[in-house]
Amino acid sequence: MFRLKFTHLLKQYTLTHHHSSKCIIYRSLITKSEVKMSSNKDQPLDLSNFVSQRVANLQDDVWSIFSKVSAQFQTINLGQGFMGFPAPDFVKKALVEATMNDINQYAPVRGLPRLCNALSNNYSPLFKRQLDPNTNILITTGANEGIFSVFAAFIKDGDEAIFIEPYFDQYKPNLEMNGGVPIYCPLRKDESISFSSKLSSSVWKLDIAEMESKITSKTKIIVLNTPYNPVGKIFTEEELLSIGKVAEKHNLIILSDEVYDRLYFAPATHTRIAALKNFWRRTITVGSAGKSFGVTGWRVGWLIGPENLIKYVMGAHCRICFCTSSTMQDAVANAFEQSETNGFFETQIQEYDERRKYLMDSFDDIGLSYVIPDGAYFILVNTEKIHPSAESWEDCPDFIKERGFNYQMCYWLAKNIGVTAIPCSEFYSADNSSIADSLIRFAFCKPIEVLKQAVERMQKLKPLIQ
Repeated sequence: MFRLKFTHLLKQYTLTHHHSSKCIIYRSLITKSEVKMSSNKDQPLDLSNFVSQRVANLQDDVWSIFSKVSAQFQTINLGQGFMGFPAPDFVKKALVEATMNDINQYAPVRGLPRLCNALSNNYSPLFKRQLDPNTNILITTGANEGIFSVFAAFIKDGDEAIFIEPYFDQYKPNLEMNGGVPIYCPLRKDESISFSSKLSSSVWKLDIAEMESKITSKTKIIVLNTPYNPVGKIFTEEELLSIGKVAEKHNLIILSDEVYDRLYFAPATHTRIAALKNFWRRTITVGSAGKSFGVTGWRVGWLIGPENLIKYVMGAHCRICFCTSSTMQDAVANAFEQSETNGFFETQIQEYDERRKYLMDSFDDIGLSYVIPDGAYFILVNTEKIHPSAESWEDCPDFIKERGFNYQMCYWLAKNIGVTAIPCSEFYSADNSSIADSLIRFAFCKPIEVLKQAVERMQKLKPLIQ
């Protein structure tokens, strides 16, 4: 009825627009219509029959929670692992050059030939084999998309993947969104070794027998991370051989997340499981330009492996995002080419080691126990010695308390000390999260000046250490 009246009045107004009374009626009806439409538009759509179970039960992740906490209390954020300093000039200039050279259209699904060739040249000696840029390498939209694509390629509904805990929190949703089921096996510290002072990351061991006991007929993939986030452990050749033999025995794929492969500290060295024995034929190795060159926002990663594995992952990658930014790829290729002669990776290790040592020395001075990282850019701190006042401890939102002791500790640190860390229980399954009750993670991928400001604030912890 309203539409008939509106159409009639609109025609009338069009024919007699010089009569103000008609104009007033028309405008009045338009206003009422707009209000009604606006009211309907603002009502949330009932999605109860639409939302997929893959995303229906998603909660705020730890990064969202503590980003908000950091902003609320204006903390120095040592929680998230983004770089707090500019990317190297030669890397930024490579991006400008790529843009100005009009490398701005779609890239091939596999990746720009220039980047595939650069990775082949750089990584072939490290894998102890000649990598074919046309079959052994796939460029992905960040390492995370690469991992998702591997699960999409090889996981059927109900298939299982072994996660070694603590694990990068994106593994779980990536697997579950592809119908997979995570099976957990934690690293364990020898209980006879006290954690009252600093500990080497090498004391965290994987019980190979325990891991093998988790394997069933549904197990398809073992997910390995080395250098290890958040522990800082680098698996030894002996440990990698043990993992590889289990994978061979049960015919499993190894997904080796090595995004921190350019960050390891002497005397530690990084060994690649794909370079050992016959493990190449069942291993996909993950790399990251974001971690390698300090450009996490570029979202360029890569997968390296045998052709018969990579081709199926490329099929998934094509359906997920088709291709990765050609401009960014060209810049990363340029950066790799220059790194062959400019000593960048060696210099970067020295700069990170300086930050690592500064933060470790500071924890020694404050009186905190921690894990000495052999790789990556995180330090795990044991908070058992910190004893806040009861009043300040209880002044914490319920949604934080509900997530456990180290969530509450990180909230307390942010509010009362002004420094943000990440609770390590987030990297464990519910059944094993008690292993990390007292552990929090600090990232040292920040300028020394920022680390100094954080340490100055953490001096307030000294009277609370018992």
